[in-house]
Amino acid sequence: MSQTLADIADGANIRIIGYAAESAYTAQLRRLGLVPGTLAKVIRRAPLGDPLEIRVRGYTLALRPSEASDLQFEVLSR
Repeated sequence: MSQTLADIADGANIRIIGYAAESAYTAQLRRLGLVPGTLAKVIRRAPLGDPLEIRVRGYTLALRPSEASDLQFEVLSR
């Protein structure tokens, strides 16, 4: 069973390991710095859970979990 960003607790540290599929949106995420090996931290999510905020490469990025569903990652710590 794979995890999605929606399943990850606030404050969790993750490492990007790749993408499940190629699309224009995943190409945009790569241009924003979400490439394999990148460390990120889940900061918080909106009251209804969408979008969520991650900190990556010194900046914060708001992602909708449904749009980032092809993002593959591993949880390093909670």
